[in-house]
Amino acid sequence: MARRNTKKASEELAVHSDIYQRITDRIVGQLEEGTRPWFKPWKGGAPCRPLRHNGQPYRGINVVLLWIEAEDRGYTSPYWMTYKQAQELGGQVKKGEKSALVVYANTFEKKEEDPETGEERERRIPFMKGYSVFNADQIEGLPEQFHIAAQPEQPENEFDRIEAADRFFENLGADIRTGGSRAFYSSSGDFIRMPPFENFVSAEAHAATLGHECVHWTMHETRLDRDFGTKQRGDAGYAREELVAELGSVFLCADLGIEAEPRDDHAAYIGSWLKALKNDKRAIFQAASHAEKAVGYLHSKQPKAEEAAENEGVSVAA
Repeated sequence: MARRNTKKASEELAVHSDIYQRITDRIVGQLEEGTRPWFKPWKGGAPCRPLRHNGQPYRGINVVLLWIEAEDRGYTSPYWMTYKQAQELGGQVKKGEKSALVVYANTFEKKEEDPETGEERERRIPFMKGYSVFNADQIEGLPEQFHIAAQPEQPENEFDRIEAADRFFENLGADIRTGGSRAFYSSSGDFIRMPPFENFVSAEAHAATLGHECVHWTMHETRLDRDFGTKQRGDAGYAREELVAELGSVFLCADLGIEAEPRDDHAAYIGSWLKALKNDKRAIFQAASHAEKAVGYLHSKQPKAEEAAENEGVSVAA
């Protein structure tokens, strides 16, 4: 029995590692081409997270994976589902269509003998599974709601403030100070510094930048206590934290319906991100997970957070 379990665990580990590597290789490839795969994969419709067949948003690394697919293949629907789910909804995947990979992460408990005491104990082991989904654009016969992309409201001019974003950031209770020409989060002073609103090219750019700094704000020891061992600007820990803030900002913009554009100063980080991803195939998964937790923390500070939490109930990586 022990041999069989060992063999099964080895097979699961091989598949697990392959998924990590396949996804990391794809993201590295896009970064090497100068494309940030987590930015602006939508065309025409309102920016949003990819959605399951039941309207629940995907989370973590799956957001990035499905945005890449949507951009590469020109899909406009935000909905994704398995072959079986499509059939249950009265649809049929078109002949010759190729599926996209999404992943599910969880843990299972395994009983093993303690080598020192000889007593049996349970060990929690993480695992990851990949499964296939199709975009609603690849499926015939679905209800019309799966093919209609919501149109974003157009502001009167690009400098109109976004009220929903302003309320969201005000509810955080963060110490946000205005002034200067640089946006940053001070971990020592625990405050965010933002240039004046009028200095930004658009309200969307202001919201995306503030979202980025608010994700950094969650790293404080009194909040999520996130520490990658950053010693100085430009080191590996710094690059990892910037990647978390980059992903977190985009996830948050999608949640708020804001079409964000990349910050110019982040072009310099691509090289360090590539180095981090090539050295550790789990880095992008970890960054997406930390980003999801950070955005979740920001959402938890909103007035209706408790009601929203009841409808959550999904894995961070799923």
